[in-house]
Amino acid sequence: MKRFPNTYVIISAIIVLCAVATFIVPAGRYVASADGPPVYERLARSPQSWQVFSALYNGFVKQAGIIVFILIVGGAFWILNSTGAVSFGIERFIRKAGKYDKLVLAGLTVLFSLGGAVFGMSEETIPFVGIVVPLVVAMGYDAITGLLVVYVASNVGFSSAFLNPFTVGIAQEMAGVPLFSGMGYRLACWSLLTAACVVFTLSYASRIRKPVAALAPSGVSRPRVQSGEEAPPASSEGRKKAILWLLLISVIALVAGVTCFKWYMPEISALFLAMGLLCGIIAGYGANRIADLFLAGARDILPAAMVVGLASGIILILQDGHILDTILHSMESGLGEGGRTASLALMYGIQTLINLVIPSATAKAAITIPVMTPYCDMIGLSRQSMVLAFQFGDGFTNMLTPTSGVLIAALGMAKVPYARWIKWAWKGVAALILAGFVLLLPTVLYSIAGF
Repeated sequence: MKRFPNTYVIISAIIVLCAVATFIVPAGRYVASADGPPVYERLARSPQSWQVFSALYNGFVKQAGIIVFILIVGGAFWILNSTGAVSFGIERFIRKAGKYDKLVLAGLTVLFSLGGAVFGMSEETIPFVGIVVPLVVAMGYDAITGLLVVYVASNVGFSSAFLNPFTVGIAQEMAGVPLFSGMGYRLACWSLLTAACVVFTLSYASRIRKPVAALAPSGVSRPRVQSGEEAPPASSEGRKKAILWLLLISVIALVAGVTCFKWYMPEISALFLAMGLLCGIIAGYGANRIADLFLAGARDILPAAMVVGLASGIILILQDGHILDTILHSMESGLGEGGRTASLALMYGIQTLINLVIPSATAKAAITIPVMTPYCDMIGLSRQSMVLAFQFGDGFTNMLTPTSGVLIAALGMAKVPYARWIKWAWKGVAALILAGFVLLLPTVLYSIAGF
């Protein structure tokens, strides 16, 4: 039986294919227009050859922020896990939750979906993966259940958001419609998709749950003491409780910082670095032991960081070869003269395909919304419908594309290989894409407030 290609092989192959495409696809770019949407113009070809070997370096430079973020969070959680406080807390939680564990899964799924819908929770899910995955594994589930509860739920909320400023806000402003208008139908879409996510998560969890033979998480990375190293002191119950309180305070600070103070990766990194150091101090570790544990955690998460840098090379090859805008222009040219329903479906398809290579909502909105807005006016299609198509197209495929640093980081934290994730997740993502199209149809067929 042939082994499925690993993540590095898959992404490297995509980089090579993109480089080959720069020899075939005409080069071009969008340039700003003073009184209208961006204008596409042809350029001389800029084929990429040896640049495939510099893609990793350039990708690291481009994604330096999220790579450092991943390494810091990985190191901080390694210190936290070494104290035994998480296992202690999980044991207590399982004993108290008892038969209500399904209610806990459902509640967390709704909570993370709400985070995606309200403030565009995305990178912020990475540290939560490190918290929730050990919890659900200890309850008898697997790491994918934890990803469903945190990462998938937040993506479903992000895709069907009703207040997300990074998708709804940007797209509506560019389309010239009132900010956060049409919220009623968006709220209905979010409710339906989140409910489906909860049902699927509970169904999957029920199928794969194993008897809890031991309360310590299995299948999740735990700090190991190398030969010759000083073993960490056994934390007392009081110290473990203090560390759990510190973890709770850190999570509350994270939510408050993101929602109220516009925190992003630098602030979140600082928060979890401080948490990790304080965990080590509370546990009674010396400075050398804390440093050793932090480096061990960074080493453990390094493969995920490597993938983030390598995957970023895909976009750089397309951009440096000046064929990315050509691909986008070809997609937009395909809008043609179809009816409103067909045109909306095509817009949705274009946004979905573009998202595979440009996960940034802002970049996609800047290129596509100004082009699609006048076309909507010409055929009598609601601009609001076009914005909703942009939302759905911008979100669902984030759960598959290797160019999404958040996906790769989340998989790294959960210790789920990208190849395994793709084999498992593609059908669910396809179902979400289809559900998105079904939810778009009423905006064309019926009169909906705000549309």
